Amino acid sequence: MRRIGTALAAMMLAGGGLLAGTVPAVAAPTAVDCAVAWGSVDKTGDSVASRRLADVRTGQHDCFDRLVFDAQGTAADPIGYTVRYVDVLHQDPSDVVVPIKGGAILEISLFSPRYDPATGQPYPSLPSVNVTGYRTFREFKFTGGSEGYTQAGLGVRARLPFRVFQTANHLVVDVAHTW
Repeated sequence: MRRIGTALAAMMLAGGGLLAGTVPAVAAPTAVDCAVAWGSVDKTGDSVASRRLADVRTGQHDCFDRLVFDAQGTAADPIGYTVRYVDVLHQDPSDVVVPIKGGAILEISLFSPRYDPATGQPYPSLPSVNVTGYRTFREFKFTGGSEGYTQAGLGVRARLPFRVFQTANHLVVDVAHTW
């Protein structure tokens, strides 16, 4: 009986080895390279035409948190902007200090009116975005605007590198998780 058990165990091991050989190997996950060369100096982009903002949204990625402004108009029209770190966020044009959570504050000014220039009527409010649980973002607020500009503040964990770019009708602000 012992010989049958030993022979059976040997066959199972051999068969298991054969089966294991037929299962495709799964590659171990590779580490994501989050090295960035963006820097933290002011970023600006010019435009010739004002673009109405249609939406704002956020997303989380392996190496950065992302804020996206969607604008109306053709994709060929650039969206004018200035994005910079400030010590204190002052509402434009009143100069009132706007409190915002985070270890650092990005002030975002967009060449986009909050009202219809033809009628003077305000556009519908844009949605607020919830950044709870984000690795870098702490708080986002629309703070005001005047003279055809919209101003927003983005509280972030620390003064981290960021980049700004446009793709189609979207202005994208990425803030890295680390240096």
